[in-house]
Amino acid sequence: MSQPVRSGGIMAAPAWRPSPRAKLLWAVSGAVSWLFPLIAVFVWMFIDDNRRGWQATALVIIVVGAAIGVFVVPLWRYAVHRWEITDEAVYTRTGWFSQESRVAPITRIQTVDTQRGPFERLLGLATVTVTTASSAGAVTIDALDLAVAEETVSKLTEITARHRGDAT
Repeated sequence: MSQPVRSGGIMAAPAWRPSPRAKLLWAVSGAVSWLFPLIAVFVWMFIDDNRRGWQATALVIIVVGAAIGVFVVPLWRYAVHRWEITDEAVYTRTGWFSQESRVAPITRIQTVDTQRGPFERLLGLATVTVTTASSAGAVTIDALDLAVAEETVSKLTEITARHRGDAT
């Protein structure tokens, strides 16, 4: 991937996608979140054999929910998620069911951080968090290749150093 920063003004939609491995990250995270309800239903089935109809219904709901969470949601999120950095701002679009677009002016940036959870480390990914003086909270750029995340942090540090804003 080339340099993830373009010069220019405000775009209709940010240009860059997360890493293609983001789909796997979101699928694994979704699968893990459905393990607890699945285990609970199996325990319920083991200790109570009087409610097989309710147990089967709960099991079907969990399996359908897990299938959607593992196979549909990651693809949809990948289709929606975008990010871009210019000399003026950081732009993001996130979500899958409810979508959010954010613009953080460079002059409002206070800190730029990188986080890597266990699944992100395993897949060579990172999340960049841009903290601003906004009450809306930080802007996050999820599931970037580690090299792209490091380059993004470096570029944001360079761009913000050139701007003399008060970040408040």
